[in-house]
Amino acid sequence: MAVISNKNSKSHKRNRRGHIALEVPNIVLDKTTGEYTVAHHVSPKGLYKGRQVVAAPKQK
Repeated sequence: MAVISNKNSKSHKRNRRGHIALEVPNIVLDKTTGEYTVAHHVSPKGLYKGRQVVAAPKQK
């Protein structure tokens, strides 16, 4: 059976876990479409920085 050599205090445990946190995605307003998109990603319509970089998906 494993035995802990020294007990970690609450502050030590919380300092260790300080980097474990949820990050907010970088969401920006697209000026051309007026929709919110994730920064540095192509929009669902195929636009990136106001330019068409991917063919627009066909409507069903």
